[in-house]
Amino acid sequence: MRVLVDECAPKALKSFLSKKGHTCRTVQEAGWSGIQNGELLALAENEFDVLLTIDTNIPYQQTLRDRKIAIVVLRSASNRLEVLRNYFPACAQALEEIQPGQLLEVGEEISRS
Repeated sequence: MRVLVDECAPKALKSFLSKKGHTCRTVQEAGWSGIQNGELLALAENEFDVLLTIDTNIPYQQTLRDRKIAIVVLRSASNRLEVLRNYFPACAQALEEIQPGQLLEVGEEISRS
């Protein structure tokens, strides 16, 4: 799977997924730092199968209908690496299951006020 790791996600996630056999690049490595989600998805779907992000708002901001790319959202109440690392295996599992145009969320259930 060709995975683009969003700039808000930890770089350690790229390393973890690469060891699982996925081809991973960060948004920074792709030269797309600061590009907003809609434009980022349009660029990414030509080179990647999945965008992996910790941006929990993306499901509410973007529609994946008619897109070739899928999104995995890592949900956590904390963005600390030692907490996020607990969900890396779930991210790898999501990559095995996800289909183009699909969005999967892994990690913690986060209540919205």
